[in-house]
Amino acid sequence: MIPKLELQNITRQFDGVTVVDDLSLELMPGQVTCLLGPSGCGKSTTLRIAAGVDRQSSGRLLLDGAVISDDHVHLPPEKRSIGLMFQDFALFPHLSVVNNVAFGLKSADKRDLALVLLDKVGLKHAAERFPHQLSGGEQQRVALARALAPNPSVMLMDEPFSGLDNRLRDGIRDDTLAILKDLNAAVLLVTHEPEEAMRMADNIALMRAGKVVQYGAPYNLYNAPVDCRVAGFFSDINIIHGVVQNMQAETPFGQFFTPNLVDGADVEIIVRPQHLKIDFDRHGTGPLPTPQDGVPARGLVKRARFMGNESLVELEMDYDKSILSATIPGVFLPKPKTPLWLSLRRDRCFVFPCETQSSGKSPYMEKKSAD
Repeated sequence: MIPKLELQNITRQFDGVTVVDDLSLELMPGQVTCLLGPSGCGKSTTLRIAAGVDRQSSGRLLLDGAVISDDHVHLPPEKRSIGLMFQDFALFPHLSVVNNVAFGLKSADKRDLALVLLDKVGLKHAAERFPHQLSGGEQQRVALARALAPNPSVMLMDEPFSGLDNRLRDGIRDDTLAILKDLNAAVLLVTHEPEEAMRMADNIALMRAGKVVQYGAPYNLYNAPVDCRVAGFFSDINIIHGVVQNMQAETPFGQFFTPNLVDGADVEIIVRPQHLKIDFDRHGTGPLPTPQDGVPARGLVKRARFMGNESLVELEMDYDKSILSATIPGVFLPKPKTPLWLSLRRDRCFVFPCETQSSGKSPYMEKKSAD
């Protein structure tokens, strides 16, 4: 299947500073691809290049397999059959809702088409109102209907839900996703919120400093992050430090297998709060080590808070006074200074070399060529 929109080796520089760095991406019909990352990582610039309102410094874009922008060709936005939806809904305040949706359409029956789209987003009853008479969620749906009016094969969305309150946002996102799926549009959604990306995307392109550092289904990025920062982007994490000896990282929680790292390499063991197991202290002793949970380590409760569906317990660990956080379903609020033992779900831990090694050398073993 040919991608609806393809970005090939896109680079964008401003005054010698690289904002987007050799980025490639394919948008398929009926799928939502999310550009996710912190502010300043290049995701909105990538979206503007895809829309045609900005032009790449190098690389090319293809729509249905045909080049629409490279070193020689640059098709303007209005000729790309691409819908645009931004954080600022940009509705015309002097036009009614139906006329906002119909704006820019050439056909004689544009009002009828606008009414059909308003019906699809549940706002046909508000056709003759003006934008200031609508709620934020209703304005967002009008903006969606207007973006869909030209029947684009590709929809580009730049943080379109960020102006909505949390309770309203989930419903609007779900309704929008259902409409886009029904139209079989290829969607590129820009957001800095991991939860939004996980909720909406078929595939996530996680960006950092202009590059895509990991691409794949939300499940894969969450459960198989490529580095510590990717793991930390999707949830709270605990970091436990260790040093490699004989392909094992030595930590207070036991050894972790590190087959590709050299002796002396500094490593970080990453575990999410929900994957820490808490046991009570038994006169200075804890539970026995197990293959599943490894070696337990003791700490003292620093703080415990009830979070609604779970309790968050922070412990100051005996071995180095670091703070580790564990979440427990339901209500569990031990008093400060209570001794507890923590174990790690070893199958839910990630082992990464520290980005800064104390030796200054590469932590990875050199690959030796076969004789």
